Amino acid sequence: MIAVQAGTARSEEQAVNVRKKITMLAMAGALALGMASAQSPASATSGTTTVKSARGECGVRSDARLYCGNKAGAKGYADRSYRSATRGQLNGTFSWFQCWGHGDPHPGGNDIWYWTQLDNGAWGNVPAVDVSTGQDPAPGLRQC
Repeated sequence: MIAVQAGTARSEEQAVNVRKKITMLAMAGALALGMASAQSPASATSGTTTVKSARGECGVRSDARLYCGNKAGAKGYADRSYRSATRGQLNGTFSWFQCWGHGDPHPGGNDIWYWTQLDNGAWGNVPAVDVSTGQDPAPGLRQC
């Protein structure tokens, strides 16, 4: 009888150890997922999502910034013109934009450019053709 009780205690101890390991793995996975979602300056990570998931959203949030998808590798220019110096780029595919302004026409069929902080920390103008807005300028975003 004592041997049976000792065996049962050992089984319960093993079950507790397995539960602890599963919990630790789940916590490590959640931490890794959180770390993987950290993004650079213009990448949108704060605020509340207003439309579907963050990646499907394109709208102005309560902080008055436009959060929207963009072309990976989109370049930011010193002025609202392809002829001006390139200041950096947006490596990700979802960013925030501070404001918009008129500039040189681009292949998007208009002359709207969006001002944002690029992934290298510099500020630049991104042509609307590289921002996934449904309308340019984006409704609710202030003009620069």
